[in-house]
Amino acid sequence: MPRDGQEGAVDPAILLEALTKRYGAETVVSDVNLAIAPGEFLTLLGPSGSGKTTTLSMLAGFVIPDAGRVLLGGRDVTRAPPRVRGLGMVFQNYAIFPHLDVFENVAFPLRVQKRPQGEVASRVADALALVKLTGFERRYGRQLSGGQQQRVALARAIVAQPSVVLMDEPLGALDKNLRYHMQVEIKEIQRRLGMTVVYVTHDQEEALTMSDRIAIMNHGRIVQMGPPRAVYERPESSFVGRFLGEANLLPASGATVLGGRPVVADAGAAPADGGWLFVRPEKVALTAGTEAAGPNALPGTVRHASFLGNVVRYAVEVGAEEPLLCDAANAPGIAGFVPGDAVVASWSAADCRLLAD
Repeated sequence: MPRDGQEGAVDPAILLEALTKRYGAETVVSDVNLAIAPGEFLTLLGPSGSGKTTTLSMLAGFVIPDAGRVLLGGRDVTRAPPRVRGLGMVFQNYAIFPHLDVFENVAFPLRVQKRPQGEVASRVADALALVKLTGFERRYGRQLSGGQQQRVALARAIVAQPSVVLMDEPLGALDKNLRYHMQVEIKEIQRRLGMTVVYVTHDQEEALTMSDRIAIMNHGRIVQMGPPRAVYERPESSFVGRFLGEANLLPASGATVLGGRPVVADAGAAPADGGWLFVRPEKVALTAGTEAAGPNALPGTVRHASFLGNVVRYAVEVGAEEPLLCDAANAPGIAGFVPGDAVVASWSAADCRLLAD
């Protein structure tokens, strides 16, 4: 719906304004501002203690903020209890009721709303079909695998057709392969139903796979936000670069690195008193030799070579405190290196950034 006189502008499904939460003298969430569009999949990503779960809890109504507002569809619900917010929720522990079978677990939100039996049966059947659990209606939680319990929790969250679903580490208890398949399925269901999803995780790969946008939190604040590729390839601080995936961060001063070797970067600037050169391991190329000519090239020695399946990761000693990492594709025709080989590591200006902190 257009607003503020802007053609095509859409009112946010969720709006957090200057949201703040303190416990005693500690501020766990500080002045968080966030607008989430209808149908968007937004992930709150950060280390333990960064404030992401507390932010989600204030959005859900489980925690009352000390300052700021929570708006859902333009309605101020800052102090409204969870039951009147109309949200779906999926938790890490799934919260499956052990005394109820799958049908009644999924039907629970509709029973609370006192929906007619015919509507309950129809909606539960649709939700179970969507999560591929048709035929499991009369099983109990103890008879289900972890992945199946997660699907029950997801079906229960969507059965009442909420416009907004909140997910707090819902895949944390699953093994890696199952977790990936559930990521894909959750994203497909979200797109099919047009739901707005706010997802909390500390798993960087999960955030990159599923999100339309990622809000990276640290010390109670959003320190960077944007589409996955943007925050991955263009971090605005050394914290974001280190936290989101593997990163090389080399000490830089002005436009030089490691004692005066020239650097050319398309973005950012390192102050004369010290900053960082950022480049991802997959963007670093290795060639045999010792002569590093021109900018963005460092001579070094291979210290380790680790086979990771689809890539070989080389750790190259270049004179920094930490070795430089390079990921080379495990593909035919690509020459490999062994520890002790002299190499030159190089990268393009488009693939690196100079960061002030």
